[in-house]
Amino acid sequence: MSRETIVRLSQLKPGEQGTICEFKDSDIFIKLMEMGCVPGEKILLEQIAPMGDPISVTVAGYRLSLRINEAENIIVKIIN
Repeated sequence: MSRETIVRLSQLKPGEQGTICEFKDSDIFIKLMEMGCVPGEKILLEQIAPMGDPISVTVAGYRLSLRINEAENIIVKIIN
């Protein structure tokens, strides 16, 4: 039986993936949507920079770099 876990994208470890559920900051909502980060889209955390910022994710078929403060506003659902 699978269990759903809801976390911020910034909490994922490299190689983990989830499905975008919502955004916490409405000010960054449009920018993230334009980059392909839309609710229901799968997102994979590829890499974290050595100092922890930025992170590299795969979403909507391409790689995207996000600042950690942007990633903190993306809520994802992980299915374990």
